[in-house]
Amino acid sequence: MIAMLTDPAVLLPAFVMIAVLATFYTLAMPYFERGDLDKRMKSVALEREQMRARERARLSAETVQNKASLRAQHNTSVRNVVERLNLREALVDANTMNRLRQAGYRSQNALNIFLFARFTLPFLFLAVAAFYIFYLGFLGDKPFSVRILATLGIAYLGFYAPNIFISNKVSKRQQSIRRAWPDALDLMLICVESGISIEVAFKRVADEIAMASPELAEELVLTTAELSFLQERRQAYENLGTRIGLDTVKSVTQALIQAERYGTPLAQALRVLAQECRDQRMNEAEKKAAALPPKLTVPMILFFLPVLVAVILGPAGIQVSDRF
Repeated sequence: MIAMLTDPAVLLPAFVMIAVLATFYTLAMPYFERGDLDKRMKSVALEREQMRARERARLSAETVQNKASLRAQHNTSVRNVVERLNLREALVDANTMNRLRQAGYRSQNALNIFLFARFTLPFLFLAVAAFYIFYLGFLGDKPFSVRILATLGIAYLGFYAPNIFISNKVSKRQQSIRRAWPDALDLMLICVESGISIEVAFKRVADEIAMASPELAEELVLTTAELSFLQERRQAYENLGTRIGLDTVKSVTQALIQAERYGTPLAQALRVLAQECRDQRMNEAEKKAAALPPKLTVPMILFFLPVLVAVILGPAGIQVSDRF
């Protein structure tokens, strides 16, 4: 088995097959993808119902010291493991829940799964690495200390694998929101100037921007729910900025808070902020375009230039070889 797994004649066809399957999968998946907008809106509706139930429970228990809270009842075994091992105090910091919310995971069940993954994946990665290195003989020509260090490094990678996954989800979600945010501000400006309240404006903008950015539509609908049920509207705007985590969104939420508190004109602030967001998006596009020629230099030297030389000098080389 070790000889078969380390034989280049076996590994090369396997890698080629994986590459071909990945290529077909990449090309075919866009034709089978379905929009998850309905699923996102359903999750936001469930969040709205949870918020309503939580606020009702809080109002009915104001005289009690312990405030009522609504907990998810899914994955009871995972929740029991997290509570018995007290993983919240060991692995959760002030930024963990904010990162999960920025990635789109807002339930308590998501936090339990995240903590359970951070606890179990290091042992899983350690077992797989130990089996592959010590039993199958990978890195067999290396010293024992090097193999131990490689095993511990893979286990350490398993501990940070959930954080890497959450970071990728946050970056993709923020990229989608960043692209659609200037257009959403323009639509919000039109609604505000027409005399519509900010709650209805959020709802209208969410309906219009849902095809371009379902993530942004989801956040706007959730903010509308918070404006309806939270005691302070300021808290709803701050939650919007915290869940998205973009400076442009936080500046808009600060403008909304100032307009609520001091009665400042909101339309002018939205117009200026929309123009700034649009300029920032254009600057990022220009920066990527300016960085494109240096990135293309090495591929052109390695791939295009030899082919070009062969096409130009090939006929001359054939004629020279025929004459001599």
